[in-house]
Amino acid sequence: MNEDRARHVAETSREALVVLDSERRVVAANRRALMLLPAAETGSRLTEEAVAAQPDVLVLFLDSPPELSAYQELRAGFTAAVSHELRTPLARLLALLESAGLPDADMERLLEQAREEVEQARELIDDVLFLGELETGREVVSLGQTRALPVAEDVAASLAERADHAQVAIEVQVDDGVELPLRPRMLRVVFENLVANAIRYAGPGSTCRVEAARDDGEVFLAVSDDGNGVPSVDLPRLFERFYRGDQARTSRGTGLGLAIVKHVVTAAGGEVVATGGPGRGLAVSARFPAA
Repeated sequence: MNEDRARHVAETSREALVVLDSERRVVAANRRALMLLPAAETGSRLTEEAVAAQPDVLVLFLDSPPELSAYQELRAGFTAAVSHELRTPLARLLALLESAGLPDADMERLLEQAREEVEQARELIDDVLFLGELETGREVVSLGQTRALPVAEDVAASLAERADHAQVAIEVQVDDGVELPLRPRMLRVVFENLVANAIRYAGPGSTCRVEAARDDGEVFLAVSDDGNGVPSVDLPRLFERFYRGDQARTSRGTGLGLAIVKHVVTAAGGEVVATGGPGRGLAVSARFPAA
């Protein structure tokens, strides 16, 4: 990226954006960035501490970035994605508030819809913070062994009402005594995200199966459904943050559930895969070395 291009990117960005050279000197900064970070004048040198003090400012490097540039690039992309995802429920909430001022507005219905939008934003924020804790190592994933059956049954019970509303049956087929190398909270996170994903996308009349067992020197867990399925082209990308296939774009999921599952499983030394196809449902399974 040359300097002219950097200035154009900064000026046209909707985010607060600063572009630095390899010596951390400011090449370009837009008005939003300068409002948050007045020290980002062209030619000035920004320290890592100054940038860290303003997490809302995105930082890109012009060329030959220092050691942290890859992290900064990743942070910039992730922050931009979070900003985009938050705008959707906030825009819908604003539209609902404006509708409340119209004659004959159905206030009860509008309030319920507004509550759903606030809940959507809250879930997204919670997932972003939780994923951040996982990635920085502040949340311990693997600590001892946890029996799978009680957790699976508890998750199925807690999501039963949501499953009934979606007309999705939940079956728990977990071998008694099977233990997985995850803390109880982390095992619950995995089961909850996978079952909730099936409820959201499998479709009416489908069945979600929750399994865990020992198999050939390993232990595994799996959540599968016999519902709508996922196009083959989407399967390799299901664990990406915020990735949604065509069917999922109209849903109210945060787009982080499967990314969280993958991080938890891999942090505990396991592997996770997704299989299925259109009309053949979706199965997400995780395998761990037996203790």
